[in-house]
Amino acid sequence: MPYINLQITKGATREQKAQVVKEFTETLVRVLGKKPEHTHIVIQEIEDEIWGFSGILTDDFRKQGAAGQDS
Repeated sequence: MPYINLQITKGATREQKAQVVKEFTETLVRVLGKKPEHTHIVIQEIEDEIWGFSGILTDDFRKQGAAGQDS
């Protein structure tokens, strides 16, 4: 029974999440021969202020990007 736990920052639409579930499932069927009815995918949405990378929180990173676009 394949299980995928995908963590993303908030902001994806329901349609985008449905597409991810569909395409991940299709990949497991095609590459590993898994049955779609046995494939489980959980999408966890994480707030920007509790996700960090490159030494800063994601919300701060996005603010920097937005500030750079104003110039």
